[in-house]
Amino acid sequence: MSRCPHTLNYHAMAPHPVVELTSEASWNLIEDRFTPYGKETLAKLVYFLQDEILPSVKLAHAQLPKDPVQRWKTVIPVIEELKVKARKLGLWNLFLSKTHYPEHGVPLTNVEYAVMAEILGRGGHLASEAVNCSAPDTGNMEVIARYGSPEQQKKWLVPLLNGEIRSAFAMTERFVSSSDARNIKTSIKREGDEIVINGHKWWISGAGDPRTKLHLVMGKSDPDNANVYQQQSVVIVPADAPGVKIIRPMEIFGYDDAPEGHCEVIYENVRVPVGNLVLGWGRGFEIIQGRLGPGRIHHCMRSIGAASRALDLMIERVTDPTRNTFDKFLYQHGTVVAEIARSRAEIESARLLVMSAALQIDKQRAKGALKEIGIAKFVVPAMACGVVDRAMQAYGAEGLSQDQELASMFAQLRTLRLADGPDEVHIQQVGQRELKRAPGLHKRAAELKEKEFAVLSKAGIKAHL
Repeated sequence: MSRCPHTLNYHAMAPHPVVELTSEASWNLIEDRFTPYGKETLAKLVYFLQDEILPSVKLAHAQLPKDPVQRWKTVIPVIEELKVKARKLGLWNLFLSKTHYPEHGVPLTNVEYAVMAEILGRGGHLASEAVNCSAPDTGNMEVIARYGSPEQQKKWLVPLLNGEIRSAFAMTERFVSSSDARNIKTSIKREGDEIVINGHKWWISGAGDPRTKLHLVMGKSDPDNANVYQQQSVVIVPADAPGVKIIRPMEIFGYDDAPEGHCEVIYENVRVPVGNLVLGWGRGFEIIQGRLGPGRIHHCMRSIGAASRALDLMIERVTDPTRNTFDKFLYQHGTVVAEIARSRAEIESARLLVMSAALQIDKQRAKGALKEIGIAKFVVPAMACGVVDRAMQAYGAEGLSQDQELASMFAQLRTLRLADGPDEVHIQQVGQRELKRAPGLHKRAAELKEKEFAVLSKAGIKAHL
């Protein structure tokens, strides 16, 4: 099936194969930021998507049992086969930049990975998992690589990097307004040489997967600390620790996303060694800010790929000669062409937002790119939802059904407007950052007025400050 892309000389290719799936203009804008290795890896990924991943999507769905019990015990065979192929091609852990993680990373920048993540977004969960770049594992690997002790890295990070196990990140809580992380109520207390965890979480992605071996759990370890941002800690909890109870998988518009799922989980008197504390007591906020920044932008990158895939499907549908109505192609009716143009314009604009955020992360890590990440986080998923909605409309009732991938795609994208912080939180943060520019703007306005006054006075024109 594969065309063996690793045997070709990609650097001399014109145009690069990524142009077919993005645009020539956007590639010309960033091509010089790619190393020869980055260009070659990207080309391999494009071919791997087209030759291996997309043809396997329906098989992966067929290999997941319908039985409500067995589907949560299943490791989908074709995904494991794709992982072996991807690793042989060097398409592995592409998200982890050697610049920031020299011991464990790959020689790719965030800008380079941004384009690769867009390509992966065309293949849904299957594509990202096939190259060991799927959430929540990516964020958890970054946490342990950046903040974990040598013992934690050996026990948990190495098997995650090898794709041998999976993980979950437990932050959002039931009965709590978790968009404000200060509200988290899960208790994390030290008792001798152990840490005791009690809490009620939900929407915990990855918790249902039989391969999941650890949960990163955030809770309050010092609720009386005067600094509300030092009340929280993060601890590693083995998935099979006594007291970890998977209550149920949550459904998104009826989708359960088995086998990984998004589960309601209760931690009842769970005991782990003190050595499972990540970074230190009261460092939880610091950890989640370091984790969520890259995770948010990864979601945006993939969302652009999903939107591009939806637009492709829309164009296929409206130009299908078997779909004539009233003696016209679908694209000859009403505003279809305008909707296609609007979708293309929004995708291209959103890509520039993501690229600017990725570049800023490369220069200043996630903490120095909070504004750019925040803008992308509330703009890109909403944009992608709109593009998919237009595609569904073009497909009619079929677009809402299991016979097309659009409904599932929409459910995933709509989730991103809440995951890792709702749109409103990011909008508020970006707006507050903009308001901080006010003193400088007033100062510049006053300086300009003085210069205007001087110019008018010199010309003999009466002016007032």
